[in-house]
Amino acid sequence: MVMERREESPRSPEAKLGMQVEDLWDIQEPQLSPTEKLNACFESIPVSAFPPAPLHQGVEIKSDCSLGEAVQILAEHKILSAPVVDVDAPDHASWIDRYIGIVEFAGIVVWILQQSEPPSPRSPSDGSAVAAAANGVISPLEQEVLGPESAAATSGSFFESLTSSELYKNTQVRDISGSFRWAPFLALQTSNSFLTMLLLLSKYKMKSIPVVDLGEGKIENIITQSSVIHMLAECAGLQWFERWGTKTLSDLGLPMMSPASIVKVHEEEPVLQAFKLMRKKRVGGVPVIQKSGRAVGHISLKDIHFLLTAPEIYHDYRSITAKNFLTAVRNYLEKHEEFSTMSSNMVTCKKDNTVKDLILMLDSKKIHRVYVVDNDGNLEGVITLRDIISRLVHEPRGYFGDFFDGVLPVPQDCRV
Repeated sequence: MVMERREESPRSPEAKLGMQVEDLWDIQEPQLSPTEKLNACFESIPVSAFPPAPLHQGVEIKSDCSLGEAVQILAEHKILSAPVVDVDAPDHASWIDRYIGIVEFAGIVVWILQQSEPPSPRSPSDGSAVAAAANGVISPLEQEVLGPESAAATSGSFFESLTSSELYKNTQVRDISGSFRWAPFLALQTSNSFLTMLLLLSKYKMKSIPVVDLGEGKIENIITQSSVIHMLAECAGLQWFERWGTKTLSDLGLPMMSPASIVKVHEEEPVLQAFKLMRKKRVGGVPVIQKSGRAVGHISLKDIHFLLTAPEIYHDYRSITAKNFLTAVRNYLEKHEEFSTMSSNMVTCKKDNTVKDLILMLDSKKIHRVYVVDNDGNLEGVITLRDIISRLVHEPRGYFGDFFDGVLPVPQDCRV
């Protein structure tokens, strides 16, 4: 049965974009497959059409800002990362000279892990691992096998001492942002297409993409995986979306991993082991598991801020295990009447849920992953925002060409 085109006015700028895709869909060659039609539609729309990020997501952090101030800013605005503006750049600087990179919780995790572990003969002495924090570069040391004994069993007072130390107060954002894979980060121009953006956010694992205005030398927009999911949620009811969104997760090959491949941490392990595993495995979150194998909670990279913005809540714990971390944070959130994904149980779904179900759930709850369970509640996999976007489009052969080489000029002293 052919669905009727929705006649009411678009509810939002994102819904208006969906209507544009709808119009483009109708003029595609009939012999094209649905996926090929979507590819063609998204290739025809420039990223300049994407709605501006909310004001709280357009935050920029100055390079001389302290690490503690940066953590507070990211936590207050509920964002995972922010561009770092070089305070020494001239007013007329181009965007590539205006920014030194992007600081993110993943980099802050590396810094904390370094402070929590005693120095060893193999530890880098020049701070190069810290310098690589903001871009996702993993040092050889971090690639070693990680066991519970390698993650510091920190005492409850450790983070109170760390956050009150001169080291924490005097470490500036630029001190952990000195090495980047891009110069200073991979960005899109306003003329690039939606398809390019969607592929970078999915297949190429970018969580957010700055869109730069070359004339102004500034970031015009930041498009995140979450904002794309919100756009898709606003497209519910449109013909092209319903054809794709009413498929079940299993129909689209989701989840993409086996139960044995799920990265998890046991509740009695040190909480820093959870963050260390996320860093090593390049995942944004892990379930916390009991001895029985049951999941009792979830810890994500952004939750690292609870160790730094409220260190006093662990004071009475002999050690901060994953279980103690969950308990302390949940009590803190309840006391302060704040909402966080940590304040509730893990969000789950089943393989027979539709993609539309999952998108609406992710968007309404403002979360980045959902765990797939069987009828008995056993974990069968995890589905992330990136997984969903990757099932929306595909990369044509030779699509990017030399894009990654020519998208921006790379300084001679840049590590690529």
